[in-house]
Amino acid sequence: MENTKARLQLIWGVLLVLAGIGVFFRIPQVMPQIKQIAYFASIIGFVYFCFYLLGIMLIAGGLKKIYDHSKKLKHDENTRPNAKG
Repeated sequence: MENTKARLQLIWGVLLVLAGIGVFFRIPQVMPQIKQIAYFASIIGFVYFCFYLLGIMLIAGGLKKIYDHSKKLKHDENTRPNAKG
């Protein structure tokens, strides 16, 4: 059961990294539309900062989750009793 949980968390980490990369590809497409909104026109630098920070945090969180749970999976495989016994 613990091994399955670690694998699911590993998949979740990969999805977080992919979402972060997607944010970086989407920013140039969305920013012209956001610039047209009068409220955001004066703080466009802050909006850029927030979007890029969001992408960085998604990637960093996903990489941390991948690192932690892949290490856990590797440790569990090394400590598993041998079936040939």
